[in-house]
Amino acid sequence: MLHRVLPTVLAVLVLVSLSAMPALAHETHGHGGGFVAGFTHPILGWDHVAAMVAVGLWGAFLGAPAIWILPVVFPLVMALGAVLGIAGVPVPAIETGIALSAVVLGLMIAFVVRPPLWVAAVIVGLFAVFHGYAHGTELPGTVNAFAYAVGFVISTGLLHMIGIAFGLAIKWPAGRMAVRGAGGLISIAGVAFLTGMA
Repeated sequence: MLHRVLPTVLAVLVLVSLSAMPALAHETHGHGGGFVAGFTHPILGWDHVAAMVAVGLWGAFLGAPAIWILPVVFPLVMALGAVLGIAGVPVPAIETGIALSAVVLGLMIAFVVRPPLWVAAVIVGLFAVFHGYAHGTELPGTVNAFAYAVGFVISTGLLHMIGIAFGLAIKWPAGRMAVRGAGGLISIAGVAFLTGMA
């Protein structure tokens, strides 16, 4: 019984998380403490949420070992991107890269694209640089950088886990279609971010 209800519950959680959060990921005002500021930064922006959930969804579609490797690659490379941002190393088109991450990852899910694992890891890692850079450049000056980084890495991991949990619905035909549909919605959201409509 639980295996029939779980995909529906997870779908509702993902949809609520995508629709109920204000797009504040690039506003750091009002967040106290390094860990809290870091933890809330990814989950308060639709662009970050969409891409990070998509990583988990795509990993679930690709199956083992991608289901675990992609959600590990993303936060590791994201941390490197954050260091670049904190250090002030110029990286062009950050917002465009973040928006494209949702477009591309959503399309990978919607069209069930199954590249070799290393290619999938490179795609995920490339987009992780943009997300991490945004986190790093928006580090509030009054917070501990390490605590901030720990916060956003944990938050990112939780968003990946939501994607993985929902992605496990691919075991059933209806669940497979729901996951592909979610990929399509993520891609459309990415287009909205890219064009400034969201």
